[in-house]
Amino acid sequence: MKKLLLPLLCAIITFPVFAQQVQYPYPIHHHNVQVQDSIYRMAYMDVPSTAANGEVILLLHGKNFNGYYWKDVIAGLVNAGYRVVVPDQIGWGRSDKPVVQYSFSMLADNTRRLLDSLGVKQVNVVGHSMGGMLAIRFAIMFPTMVKKLVLENPIGLEDYSLFVPYQPLHKLVENERKATYESIKKYQQTYYPVWKPEYEQYAKAQADAYEHGDKAQNAVVNALTYQMIYDQPVVHHFKYVKAPTLLLLGQEDRTVVGNNLLTEAQKKQYGHYPSLGKKAKAAFTNARLVELQGVSHIPHIQTLPLFMKHLLQFLKQK
Repeated sequence: MKKLLLPLLCAIITFPVFAQQVQYPYPIHHHNVQVQDSIYRMAYMDVPSTAANGEVILLLHGKNFNGYYWKDVIAGLVNAGYRVVVPDQIGWGRSDKPVVQYSFSMLADNTRRLLDSLGVKQVNVVGHSMGGMLAIRFAIMFPTMVKKLVLENPIGLEDYSLFVPYQPLHKLVENERKATYESIKKYQQTYYPVWKPEYEQYAKAQADAYEHGDKAQNAVVNALTYQMIYDQPVVHHFKYVKAPTLLLLGQEDRTVVGNNLLTEAQKKQYGHYPSLGKKAKAAFTNARLVELQGVSHIPHIQTLPLFMKHLLQFLKQK
């Protein structure tokens, strides 16, 4: 794959130079994982609680995010007694971004190996957006490790390959090459009913991840991970998740991966989280649905207190 993709690595992506890189809220550690024939560094935060209750929370980020955007959730969970582990998946954030074949199974196994290295035997898993797809795959692959599963506005509640037109890899890379800070910010604005200045930091965090490493190569990685989402649906596997599951869904969300490729009629038909949430609840073996009115794609940023209330209530239930 590396030889095939070398011609795609010739473009330069430019972003404004910030005074400093976005600073993660807690120390970043690294764990080595083998992917295909090479070893890569996986960045993560491991935040203990001074009032430890003996439980561990694993936070899994979305495609256009990294561990940074969990900062306020980490603080709330630590204060509630939880140890919190927050990886940047290989291909994201401060982790290495190799040109490899990406799969949810590979990312889940990398995460399991990280937890093994930390001596963590069981976790409560919280996945947002693409992290929800990964969380589902993790829960299916390692059922004895998952005590509870929380899906915060996950993508993948429908099979995108059934209605989003296929895009060959070179087209996806061309699109990624066009990324600018302004285009990143513009897309992130779609995550909220109303944009606020305090949301700017998360657009900067995404742009910062593009700057971390080889920017041209990162464009290829972003295309490969889009392809992973498109080619590896999880919606057909909900029934195999055995852990108690909380679907925490902002009802204003209309996220579809590949939305720009849809007709106006399709945009009204797909990505409708109020109906997708109800279908998902019925498909899981043991799920509870909480519908957050007036909230869009990122409840833990848009309405943190409400998000934490429902999250902690679910985690504390016997």
